Amino acid sequence: MRLRLSKTSIPKAHNKKTSDSLRMKRNKPCKNLTYGKIAKSGRNNRGIITSRHRGGAHKRVYREIDFRRDNLNVAGRVASIEYDPNRNTYICLINYIDGERRYILHPRGLNIGETIMSGPDALISTGNALPLTKMPLGTIIHNVELKPERGGQLVRAAGTIAKIVAKEGQLATIRLPSTEIRLIPRNCLASIGRVGNTDINNKGFKKAGSKRWLGKRPKVRGSAMNPVDHPHGGGEGRTPIGRKKPLTPWGHVTLGRGSQQKRCVNPLILRRRKES
Repeated sequence: MRLRLSKTSIPKAHNKKTSDSLRMKRNKPCKNLTYGKIAKSGRNNRGIITSRHRGGAHKRVYREIDFRRDNLNVAGRVASIEYDPNRNTYICLINYIDGERRYILHPRGLNIGETIMSGPDALISTGNALPLTKMPLGTIIHNVELKPERGGQLVRAAGTIAKIVAKEGQLATIRLPSTEIRLIPRNCLASIGRVGNTDINNKGFKKAGSKRWLGKRPKVRGSAMNPVDHPHGGGEGRTPIGRKKPLTPWGHVTLGRGSQQKRCVNPLILRRRKES
């Protein structure tokens, strides 16, 4: 996908970056593969806000994505490449020869009209899903399963890739996008290729309303609040927080103290991701 830079004098569209992809389908999705999605707005089952600064997003319809890729040894044709408001990558509508229709994540380089297949006998080609034991070392993969027949849980964001580093016994060593290296059973399925829409991070927000459409509400500094609302609040004018360490709105120490006191030991993780 390429980004097209708009040259206009309108403030809200000045230097706006838009997609230059003409293959993406903009009409309504397949009705049999969609269902309604209720907006939670960061609240739990009791209506209490547990994740702040959320709410007010545009109404969405959830597209059911085939993360399992369990329609084995049946060829399918890419009917369309569509926009999905529930994720930052595009999705493909696949028409299988047995009459079934499913949505999958769009791999980079997969075009309309091409054929894909899932199963141990599929070719090493972009969009196909195979067990890790059937893939050579160094293969670029995405939508990786953690346990067989559970469905892909790893490497599903736009532009992400994982790589097969080694195989030994019944386990395969995978390098994830977070630089974490872990072991996964060799009979787990994974899709070949890189997730599409790689330029999504280069597309900026040119006005405040663009983030409000996504359900992201404004965030306010604690030093700009009243003492009743935040430990950093109060005072005349701009003042320092007046403490040795900054605190959260609920009085807990932050910026220097880890929130996870005891790290769980997982023998399948060979090297954890780098701490930012």
